[in-house]
Amino acid sequence: MEAATAELLRRMALGERQALARAITLVESSSARHQAQAEHLLAGIIRARKRSPGVRNQEVVTGQNLKLCPPLRLGIAGPPGAGKSTLIEALGRQLTGAGHRVAVLSVDPSSRVTRGSILGDKSRMHELSRDPRAFVRPTPSGGHLGGLARRTADAVALCEFSGYDVVVVETVGVGQSEDSVDGVADVVCLVLPPASGDELQGAKKGILEVADLVVVNKCDGGLLQAARATASDYRAALHLGRPKHKANPLGAAPVLLASAKTGAGLPEVWEAALAARAFLLQSGTLLARRAGQAEASIWDQALIQLTQMVRGDPALKALVRAHSQALAEVPGGALLGGQAGGCPRGGPNAGPDARAGPVGEQEGGGGGPPMEATPRSAAAHLARAIARRLAELLPGDELRP
Repeated sequence: MEAATAELLRRMALGERQALARAITLVESSSARHQAQAEHLLAGIIRARKRSPGVRNQEVVTGQNLKLCPPLRLGIAGPPGAGKSTLIEALGRQLTGAGHRVAVLSVDPSSRVTRGSILGDKSRMHELSRDPRAFVRPTPSGGHLGGLARRTADAVALCEFSGYDVVVVETVGVGQSEDSVDGVADVVCLVLPPASGDELQGAKKGILEVADLVVVNKCDGGLLQAARATASDYRAALHLGRPKHKANPLGAAPVLLASAKTGAGLPEVWEAALAARAFLLQSGTLLARRAGQAEASIWDQALIQLTQMVRGDPALKALVRAHSQALAEVPGGALLGGQAGGCPRGGPNAGPDARAGPVGEQEGGGGGPPMEATPRSAAAHLARAIARRLAELLPGDELRP
């Protein structure tokens, strides 16, 4: 495995797109063998970074090719139908033409029924996909909430190691509250279609709060007036809110007009992204921001692995099944928070919570009558059982760094 990993790292460092695609497949795979190889791969990248940290805090490194150092992580978010993929195709072709190497990680929603994904965003980037200076990788969300896939952050690191100085992360079509892209990107660009809301819509919190720039796309033809009106509404709303970075002299996020179809406004979009990046570099915010993103990623991955661990525990599964059956059997909307019958005594007291007793005895205390089980008390009971089970499984030295 180590020899195969070393060879894959060597090919990635040479910029081979096929090697990068293979590496991302390993990172995204749920196979235990692939996960082990992916860990060796990511560890190798970290070792290489420590040996050769590269140039820090420079806008560009001039030479035969234009290159941003450190690479720019650009997040593209927006509602379905805003034209995100088409905008990335047009902007990406301009950047590769200027000498940049552009990687695009496009997240596609997964079906809750079949668990499959169409992965159709790449079909909207057919020219960019064929560009030798670009790499386009569609990825299923896998049911992960927030607009990204579970291992998007790792895929970004792989692209940077392969020499791409602009890494674009395109989210699924998101709503107002889905702002996970801010956890992997340096600069977040919110793309909106014309007639996508008034000042009140723009004043709502969520994805708009993490945007470094807002682009009203499809600003051409019969949609030109509607696009201008939308941009005006969002400018007014953003100036009433709090800027993303208080110390940023640019103030509120700029609202720009662009057309992926004609290319109008795309240079201004790129300049706005570079201006947002320049503030992060000059203020020293970029390093702190990436450290915060890494910390959040560790928590997310730990919770995912913890969830997989406890969901696979037979005794905990029996406990949840017993509670859910008891709540489902009670008429009158118990699942909405009403009272249910008493906590079942067979399943809940099996396995790791055998010493916990029924929910009512835990909540009520003393010798009084037991409290009736509700979804909230059942969840509290499960949480205590999980904590007890983990204490049995993990040795004390696991808590040391």
